[in-house]
Amino acid sequence: MKKIKIPESLFTYFEQAGQKRFYHQNSIIYMQEDQATDLYLITKGRVRVYSLFKDGREITIEIVEKGRIFGDSSFIQEATRPVSVSAVSDVELISCSLEAMLPYLALSPELTKLLFQLLSETCQHLSTLLDRSYFYDRYQKVAIFLLEQTRFTNEDKGIRQNELCYSHEEIGECVGLNRVTVTKILNEFQENRWILLSYKKITILNREGLESIIN
Repeated sequence: MKKIKIPESLFTYFEQAGQKRFYHQNSIIYMQEDQATDLYLITKGRVRVYSLFKDGREITIEIVEKGRIFGDSSFIQEATRPVSVSAVSDVELISCSLEAMLPYLALSPELTKLLFQLLSETCQHLSTLLDRSYFYDRYQKVAIFLLEQTRFTNEDKGIRQNELCYSHEEIGECVGLNRVTVTKILNEFQENRWILLSYKKITILNREGLESIIN
C-alpha cells in the first residue's frame, strides 16, 4: 500500500500553525515516555521510529520520510510518547500542537481528511507489525519487507521500484532480526536468483519467488 503524504501545497498550514525545527543526523527528536505535546511534519530528510526495551534492545517500527507526519499521540490529552524518534539524515520538521492546527483544519477539508487517513494508516501499520511478529518466520519477514518497500518508487526514501538502498543491519532493525541472520537470508534469496545484492543496495529480480515463501 502506498503511504499517504501531505502535499507541499498544504505545508503552509503547518508553517502558520507551528515552527520549523532542524536536527542533525542521529539526533534524538523525542524519547519514549516523553510528554506528547506536538505533531511533526517532515519537510526534508527521514526519521526512524523505534521502540526501546528495558534490556536495551531497539526495534525499528518504520522509517518516515518527507511529507509524512509522526507524533500523532499528541492528539490524546496528557499522553506520553509510545515510541522514540531519531533523525536518519539531517532533518527539517515543522512542529505544532493540535490546538494550533484546529483553525487551519476548519479552512481545509482536504487537510482534515488526510490527517484522519494518516491516523487510520498508523493503526493499520501497527496491526500488520503485530501479525508479522507472531505469525511469520524470519524468511517471510525479510521477504515481505523487501516486497513492500520496493512496490512503489519513493524518492524521499531513496527507493526505486524493485530497488532498495538499505544495509543488512538497517533491514534487521526494521524486521526485528540481527544482521547476521538477515545476511544469511539475503544470500539464500540471491542463490535462488530472487534478488541481486550489492553495497547497500538490493535489487528485486523475481517478485514471484519472494511471494512464494509467504503464501
